[in-house]
Amino acid sequence: MAKIEQIAKKSDAARLSRRNFLMTAAGGGLMFGFARKAGAAVTLPSPMPPEAAFEPNIWCAIAPDGAINVNIVRAEMGQHVGTALARIIADEMDASWDKIKITEVDTAPKWAGKYVTGGSWSVWDTWDTFRQAGAAARSVMLEEGAKLLGTTPERCTVSESVVSAGGKSVSFGDIVARAKPTRTFTPEEMAKLPLKPVADRRLISKPVPALDIPDKTTGKAIYGIDVKLDGMLYGRPKMPPTRYASKVVSVDDSAAKKIPGYERYVVLDDPSGIVPGWVVALAKTYPAAIRAADALKVQWNPGPTIHVSEADIIEHGRKLTLNPKNGACVFNDKGVDEALAIHPNQVFERSYTCASVAHYQLEPVNAVARHIDGMWEVHTGNQWQSLILPQLAKSLQVPEEQVVMRTYMLGGGFGRRLNGDYCIPAALASKAIGGAPVKLILTRSDDMELDSIRSPSFQNIKVALDNDRKKITTMDYVAVAGWPTQVMAPAFLATAEDGKKYDPFAIAGADHWYDTGPTRVRAVSNDLANATFRPGWLRSVSAGWTPWALECFLDEVAHSTKQDPLEFRLSMFTAQGRNAGQAPNSVGGAKRQAAVLQRLADKIGYGKEQLPDDTAIGIATSFGQERGMPTWTAGAAQVHVDRKTGVVTCQKLWLVLDAGIIVDPGGALAQTEGAALWGLSMAMFEGTEIVDGTIKDRNLNTYTPLRLPDVPEMDIEFVQNTEKPTGLGEPGVTVVAPAIGNAIFNAVGVRLRHLPMRPADVRRELQQHPR
Repeated sequence: MAKIEQIAKKSDAARLSRRNFLMTAAGGGLMFGFARKAGAAVTLPSPMPPEAAFEPNIWCAIAPDGAINVNIVRAEMGQHVGTALARIIADEMDASWDKIKITEVDTAPKWAGKYVTGGSWSVWDTWDTFRQAGAAARSVMLEEGAKLLGTTPERCTVSESVVSAGGKSVSFGDIVARAKPTRTFTPEEMAKLPLKPVADRRLISKPVPALDIPDKTTGKAIYGIDVKLDGMLYGRPKMPPTRYASKVVSVDDSAAKKIPGYERYVVLDDPSGIVPGWVVALAKTYPAAIRAADALKVQWNPGPTIHVSEADIIEHGRKLTLNPKNGACVFNDKGVDEALAIHPNQVFERSYTCASVAHYQLEPVNAVARHIDGMWEVHTGNQWQSLILPQLAKSLQVPEEQVVMRTYMLGGGFGRRLNGDYCIPAALASKAIGGAPVKLILTRSDDMELDSIRSPSFQNIKVALDNDRKKITTMDYVAVAGWPTQVMAPAFLATAEDGKKYDPFAIAGADHWYDTGPTRVRAVSNDLANATFRPGWLRSVSAGWTPWALECFLDEVAHSTKQDPLEFRLSMFTAQGRNAGQAPNSVGGAKRQAAVLQRLADKIGYGKEQLPDDTAIGIATSFGQERGMPTWTAGAAQVHVDRKTGVVTCQKLWLVLDAGIIVDPGGALAQTEGAALWGLSMAMFEGTEIVDGTIKDRNLNTYTPLRLPDVPEMDIEFVQNTEKPTGLGEPGVTVVAPAIGNAIFNAVGVRLRHLPMRPADVRRELQQHPR
């Protein structure tokens, strides 16, 4: 608290509430500096490098006053991504942290393809590039500084943005002002530069102040929902009855015309097919737009999925798994069917299902669109601008070069804003009224209905055991769900071992690191799910439900064969073949997963617990989020089960993670805590269903994520090593649900095979299987 107060005292805006700040800024008529040219790569109030700044590459610039700007193409949604990434450059430069500033850039050709914040990729994908960028800047400062000091670079040292030699020194700012360096580096040249040894790092893995906290504290941070432009109309959609193929038959706005501030409605014509059947009410104020949309009487011809239910989708998925020709085989070892057929009485098989899950981020989706200076501008918070830009161009029927996105902070993303579908209706509404600015905001219920939810899923796992029923000799694993990548970004589909295309984000987690003999892992797309809603990437994506099935299944096998669940798992981490791992991302392979699991067991005193009746600990391990960049994760949950009510109380969570180098310790801990609580929420509280072709729950009166009283004690530990950093935004999700499921079994002897695990499910199983 003292640090926050100290920061606030230094700010002229400290006494302004967020609301007052926004109202004051609005008094100028045009908020937040939008008068800038449409192509400018800056989002105020972030600083833009002065023209005299030295830019050795596109990632950083040093100004004559010594300020160092770092360009960030990742979305800020509460994870302090700018702080994490800027310190990589700053450390390699030997820059002073108090000189560092960050700019979250708008879309421009030089950033093409780089705008994506998801998959826990940000640090992992930026690590090498930013180290090289920092090394490039440092090398020029060293060379030019040596000249100014009358010596050679070999005789100089660099520290805290100062080059020193022989008792003399010169700052980075003075070097830029006096030497006026102009050298630039290509990516190929940067890749050849020497990098600092681990022992010389000063900022990486060390606590530093987050760069975005002062603006967030004083209200100066700008989110998409804050944007206001002169002459702007507000829009709210009238949602069609089905996500796809709904067609507007008629619109009656006679009641809407009685609402003060109502202007008109527009029926959207979307060539991209992303928002078919949409009608948008336009008004001078957002409250008027809300009321007007409610007042519109719209008749549609609904799409063919109008009567589809959640049960239909899951049953359709189950039937799809029965045909071995469906889907793609991610693992496709020879001998699976033969091994299963040898001893059919030694085959162990279980099925698991998961409900639909919504994102329900704090800030409802929104966008402002207008046509200005021959360009279409879209102002919004978004996680994957590179994905939505071509879709916007298709909807507007213009070249992609005529669309620019202005970047803002996100009030929560969690994968929802990887899908920028909400930008399309804002742009089309603006186009319908001649390019004037339109601010489209979805209400909570609209947001839920439009949400690209986590698909309901069905998984079936089958193994054969050896003659002693102790060892798994083969595994056949099939998972079916709606495929977000297939629907929204088919170019990113992967190629399976059998040559077929598949969505890696609909199977990750099932492609495990256990040695289970000949193994087949098959991913199947649920076409009924894809046609009913727009499947989305939700925090940890499939890795949020596949480890739940796999880790509960392995526990079931262990207990069925009277083996210790910990030793059973450890025995399968042989690190042979595809499980050996490889540089640079998965060095050590399954041995590192075994290590975090063993460390977890030591932390919880595995096997030595003395707990009250109906209270127990369960364990699980995974590698979220992707096999190609694994963050080895092990988790344990201590739960108490009330036999009368079925209420499960999660009392404590333990997590041990190996994510390589921990670049930002504070951010890593916060990310993992948030991910673990998200995992707990989806395990026990959170979930909805599809009814009549659309999502059932529209607000927090019926959609019930984790509440504060249900937050358990948490113990999180990161393994310290010098391997390449992987991701931490999502791995914490992966092990929580299976650890809880296994703990429930250990406590009262019942198995739950559907997520979320709710009291009614526990009561039912206790009645059917009393212990």
